[in-house]
Amino acid sequence: MPRLVFPSRDGGPWDGINIYHRHFLPCVEAAGLRRITFHALRHSYASHLIQAGASLAYVKEQMGHSSIQVTVDTYGHLVPGADIAWVDKLDAATKPQPTATYTQPDESPGDTAMPQLLENAGGPARIRT
Repeated sequence: MPRLVFPSRDGGPWDGINIYHRHFLPCVEAAGLRRITFHALRHSYASHLIQAGASLAYVKEQMGHSSIQVTVDTYGHLVPGADIAWVDKLDAATKPQPTATYTQPDESPGDTAMPQLLENAGGPARIRT
């Protein structure tokens, strides 16, 4: 027999009794918590599991979902860093793009190995450094 959070006296599920108002709310109030629904409590549990690093497969099992797709559709946006990791993968998959202009040569003073300008002012061309 499954273990229940709020079992009846014989250990089985409650039959026809309002568990929420008679049992759950008094426990919540005694713990000093604000009023919360079972559904919100369930959702909080799954959210905390994911934020703590639990795999979606584990959350699926804990929540009793029929498929991993239900879990991903409901809680996938909570996986820490999931969006960033995909963007980083896109960056890593591409090679650096060439620039539109060529790099200009360094104009160091005293560098005579590289001519700077061909001068042709009414006569034969000469190299000006």
